[in-house]
Parts: sequence; structure tokens; C-alpha cells
Amino acid sequence: MAEQSRKSGSINPEKPKDMVPIYIMGKRYFVPKSLTIMKAIEYAGYQLKRGAGCRAGFCGACGTVYRTPDSYKIKVGLACQTVVEPEMYIAQLPFYPAVKKTYNIEEMEPTAEAVLGIYPEVARCVACNTCTKVCPQELDVMDYIQETLHGNLDKVADLSFDCVMCGLCVSRCPAEIQHPFVAILVRRLYNHHLVPRSQQLAKRVREVEEGKYDAEIKWLKSLSLEQLKKLYSTRPREGDPGVELKDNKIDWNDEVKFDYSGTNR
Repeated sequence: MAEQSRKSGSINPEKPKDMVPIYIMGKRYFVPKSLTIMKAIEYAGYQLKRGAGCRAGFCGACGTVYRTPDSYKIKVGLACQTVVEPEMYIAQLPFYPAVKKTYNIEEMEPTAEAVLGIYPEVARCVACNTCTKVCPQELDVMDYIQETLHGNLDKVADLSFDCVMCGLCVSRCPAEIQHPFVAILVRRLYNHHLVPRSQQLAKRVREVEEGKYDAEIKWLKSLSLEQLKKLYSTRPREGDPGVELKDNKIDWNDEVKFDYSGTNR
């Protein structure tokens, strides 16, 4: 998880103001109560070697389990998002081993039977809902496993889309299901075999190959860093004032106009 890089001041004998006691690697430390677990670990003098990535709750690398004195339950969270609690005992899981199978999407059918052929343990689901309770993303994990059994791949793709692959659901499952890898397989099957191909994507690829954007790309590469920053900050975004939306999304079939003012275009 981490290596301690400093000794002085890492364990405080008295509780300072606005500090809370936590336990890291079995040792008691006082850290600011506003810190996340990840920042608290670093504040205590540890240098993170594993179990750290984006620091924004997206990569799932910092899965953490902990206990608090007010509960008998094992609690979980992402270290970069979970704020410290008084007297919490922390243990990080930088990687939880799960069986990742090899398969060829081209040769598979988008069916429940195909998924079970790769991950037969899905059929052992007892619907205990432990996976859902442990998910730091608050996904309906048990629901998408059940939808997998029923062959509703579109629902599985939707319910599992925000999975960050932290593996905490795998660590608690009594049926030994590899939920994140099952979800990836289903999303691949769904997108490859069932989702209609994008006409707009094919159009854009042709335009790129024909050199439609060569001049503009050349111009962009000639801009200074400050000009690029200004151009980026004025780009059209969903929900921005003045950006016409259709069904709450930018219609990329239309020519979207950028504000080039101040960039010497």
C-alpha cells in the first residue's frame, strides 16, 4: 500500500484542535478531520506506492476497507473520496485478484448463455445484494447480475456503465462472481453485436481521411499555449448558455461554431 517516508511527527501523543485519530497500518495518527483517507495517509508520512491513481473517484485504484468503533460492519469506500472518521481502522486494497477470462467477441453471440459460458459462476448468484451494498459508486450491482441471467444485455450495459473496477464487490461476494469483468463482457457484446453503427462516425472518418480538417488542425498547432487555453475555455459544452441543445445534447450533426475571437484566426 504505502511506505513511510518520515518518522518525526507521524504519531501525535495529544489530540490537536480540528484533528481526529485514525489507525493506519495498526498505528494511531492524528490528522485533519477534513482530509480524505488518501490525503490522511500521506499527511501521516506515508508515500503511496500502489492504490492511488486519478484521485478523483474514477479509476477505482484506491479501494479501501475500514471499521469504525460505532459499528460492527466492515465499511468500504474509495480512499480519494471518503473523508476520515474518528478512530477508523484503515486497510487499503490496491488490487483484488479476480479471474479475467480471454475471449473473442467476434465469435460470441450476445446471449446470457454466451456470458455463462465464460463466467459460469454468475448462475450461483443468491441475490443477497451484498455487492450492491459494498459498491462505492452506488450501482445496482445485483440487479445487473440478475439482468445478465435473463439475457437483458442492454439493461446490464446501462446499470454497469459507471463501474470503476475497484473490485470491492468481488471481495464480498459469497458466490465468487467477478462482477466488473462480467459487466465488461456484456457491454462489449452489447456494443459490438446489438448497438446500431453510428452514421455520424462513418461520416467523420471519411472527412478526416479526405483531409477536411487538415488546415484547421495545422492552425490549432500554430497557436500559443495561452491561445489554446482561451479557445478551450470557450468551446461549446452541453448546458452552456447560447449552445442550442436537442434532447439535452449538442447536435454534432450540425456544424458547431467555435468562438475564435482573440486567437488571430
